[in-house]
Amino acid sequence: QVQLVESGGGLVQAGGSLRLSCAASGRTSSTDAMGWFRQPPGKEREFVATISWSGEIKRYADSAQGRFTISRDNAKNTVSLEMNSLKPEDTAVYYCAVGTNTQTMTLGVGMKYWGKGTPVTVSA
Repeated sequence: QVQLVESGGGLVQAGGSLRLSCAASGRTSSTDAMGWFRQPPGKEREFVATISWSGEIKRYADSAQGRFTISRDNAKNTVSLEMNSLKPEDTAVYYCAVGTNTQTMTLGVGMKYWGKGTPVTVSA
């Protein structure tokens, strides 16, 4: 069993930055992708970014492209999301996830594990 624990959320002004981290306890498969999803208030959960086990493949939602950067450290079993130029519409609970590959994670299917989420609030 793998447990995912997110950290780094909080309140930030528009235009600011936050770095989210997710630590995985237990051993994930050497082929697993990791990624981030978010659920804005009153909306469905949506894909944000994903990264392959090797780190060579990264995929982003259009809303994140150019502003967010995903990275992972397999030695530490962590995945991070650097978020810059934050906007009020980025306000959401951000969830870390482990999936089969980046393609299925982009589609939001086949997730193996989920974290409990960390809230991000961007004020105008």
